[in-house]
Amino acid sequence: MYQNQLLDAYKKAKSYVQDKQIAHDLNLPRQRIGEMRNGKRYISDSEAVFLADGAGIDPEIALLGCHADRNENPRVKAMWESIAKKFNGQGLRAISMASAGLALVLMPDFAHAYQCALCILC
Repeated sequence: MYQNQLLDAYKKAKSYVQDKQIAHDLNLPRQRIGEMRNGKRYISDSEAVFLADGAGIDPEIALLGCHADRNENPRVKAMWESIAKKFNGQGLRAISMASAGLALVLMPDFAHAYQCALCILC
């Protein structure tokens, strides 16, 4: 489970020895971390971003991993995991380029934005 890895990475980055220290940082009851580790409760998006930031992990990768954990459908879960592996392997540049491409498509003046993007890339 990715959320256990995320919790462990945060715990290691903070040099914590107990999960209750993580719970304190998240302002949660200490038993909530146990529920997360056992799969009875899932890390929220905001908690995933907080933990990733504290552990020095790309928050976008953390979100992808947590979404994979949450999904019950094995096929969809595998797709989330595949997306996370692809982005993790390609690093931040691929994520930035994908985000920029999406922004270009959503902009009303696409032709102008396209020209700006070409100027930046050249």
